[in-house]
Amino acid sequence: MGICYSLVKGKSSENESKKIDLMLRKSSSNNGDFSKFMSKLSGGSGAEERGLEQIEGRVIGNGASNVACLYTQQGKKGTNQDAMIVWENYCSRSDTTFCGVFDGHGPHGHMVARKVRDYLPLLLQSEWETKSCGDQSAASENGNTNGGSHLDEIMDDDLIESVEAENNEKFPEIHMQLKRSILKAFRSMDKELKLHPSIDCFCSGSTAVTLVMQGKDIFVGNVGDSRAVLAMRDKDNSLMAVQLTVDLKPNLPREAARIQKCKGRVFALQDEPEVARVWLPNCDSPGLAMARAFGDFCLKDFGLISVPDVYYHHITERDEFVLLATDGVWDVLSNKEAVDIVACAPSRETAGRALVECATRAWRLKYPTSKNDDCAVVCLYLDSTPVPDAKVLEGQNRLTNSPEMKIKTSAIDGNVGRSDTEAISTSQTAGREDLSTTKDASEIVPVVESQEEQHPDKGLGQSKRSIAEILSTAQDDEWSALEGITRVNSLLSLPRFLSADKRSTSWRKWL
Repeated sequence: MGICYSLVKGKSSENESKKIDLMLRKSSSNNGDFSKFMSKLSGGSGAEERGLEQIEGRVIGNGASNVACLYTQQGKKGTNQDAMIVWENYCSRSDTTFCGVFDGHGPHGHMVARKVRDYLPLLLQSEWETKSCGDQSAASENGNTNGGSHLDEIMDDDLIESVEAENNEKFPEIHMQLKRSILKAFRSMDKELKLHPSIDCFCSGSTAVTLVMQGKDIFVGNVGDSRAVLAMRDKDNSLMAVQLTVDLKPNLPREAARIQKCKGRVFALQDEPEVARVWLPNCDSPGLAMARAFGDFCLKDFGLISVPDVYYHHITERDEFVLLATDGVWDVLSNKEAVDIVACAPSRETAGRALVECATRAWRLKYPTSKNDDCAVVCLYLDSTPVPDAKVLEGQNRLTNSPEMKIKTSAIDGNVGRSDTEAISTSQTAGREDLSTTKDASEIVPVVESQEEQHPDKGLGQSKRSIAEILSTAQDDEWSALEGITRVNSLLSLPRFLSADKRSTSWRKWL
C-alpha cells in the first residue's frame, strides 16, 4: 500500500547543532558550493541522509511530531514521487516550525522531490540567518566571482522583483526580509538541481508548498499545484476551509501570458480538455501540467519558472490547523471535505492517514479507469499539544481496527461478507449525524455508501459504483480496472532535437 519513510527523531548534541549552523553560514549556494557543504556535513553522498537525521525535531516519514502529523501513500503509477517534512525548532528557534510537501514528476521526479525536501530548508536557513545578521558582503563577493553567474543573478533578481510586486500590497513590511529569503532560497534550490551531478532534471522536476510558522505568523511559499488550506471557525463556530495558495497551473491567464511571451506553448489534449499543459515551441513535449516547478530545465527558457508565490497569514484564536497536500488529494477532494475529514479523525496522530485513505477511495469513484496518484499530507496544528510517542501507535491501531479498514483488508483477500458491508453502512449513518460536532470521535467518518441505497447522483464524480462495491472486488479485478488512463503531470516525451546519447550529458551546456 504505502511507503513509510523512516521517522527521524535524532538526538543531536548542542555542539553538533552549533557545528551545523557554522557550516551553513560559511557555505555558499551561488556557485554550486552547497553540494560540497552537504558532503562535508554528512561525510559523502552515501551518508547524506544519515547526516540530516542527526538534526533534532526533523520528521520526514509517516508519523507525528509535537505540532503536526505526516502521511504519504504510494499510488498505482509506480514509485512514490511525493515527499514531505516537518522540522520543529527550525533555525534553532523554539517558536519556529518548517513544513513542506513536494510532488515529483518525470523519470527522476522522486529523486528531485527528496533533494528539494532535504536541501530547501537548509538553504532557507542560510539565507534567513545571513539577512538577520546583515552580512551582505559575502553574498556580493560570491556573486561577482563569475561574470556569467552574476548576469544570471541580475536576471533572476529582475524576475523575482516582478513577481514580488504582484502581491507586496498584502505583505507586511516588517516581514519583507523573510519573504526575500524565501524567494532567494527557491532560486538557489533550482540552481543546485541544475548543477547536481547525479540527478538528471532536464525533464524531471517537483512542486513545493512550504510553510514557516514563527510565533503567530505563517509564511507560505508555493511553486506548482500542491496546496495549503487553513481550517478555521466562523462566527457560528462552524468549521470552514480557507485556501492560502493558488494552484499555479498553465490555465491561469498571468501564467499563460508569461509562457507564451517566452515562446512556450499552452494547450490541452483532446482526451483531457480540462488539463492545460506547457509545451516546447517546436516539439510536442513535455506537456507539463504546471506553470512553475523546480527542475524541468527543458522548459526554463520558455516560460517555466521556479519563483514562488509567497503568502502571509497572522494566526488568530479561530484558526485550528493548516493542511499541506499534493494534488493526489486535491484532485478528488474539495478543501472543505479535506478539512472535515481531518477534524473528524479519531486523533491528531492519525489525521493525515485518514485524509490519504479517503482520497484513495475517492480516486476509485471519481476516476474508476485511472490509476490513483501518490498522496502526501502534512497537518500542522496551530494550537499545538505535545503528543507522547505511545499515542501515535495507539491512534494507528484504532484506525487499523476501524470497520472501514477491516472491510478493505477483507477486500484484498476477496472475502467481503454482507455483515461487513452493513457495518460500514451503520458507521456511516452515525458519522453523518455527528459530522459537524464530533471533533474527537472514536472512529473516522467513512465516505462510503451502502450497496442497496446507492444513487447515481450521489457519487463522487462520474462513477456509479460505491466504495463498498469497489472494496469488495477481488484483487485481480481491482488491478484490471486500473489498467486505463494514467493521469500524469508530464507526458515524459523527451525533446526530439536532442539525441538519446547526448540528452543526459549535454543538456546543461545546451541551457
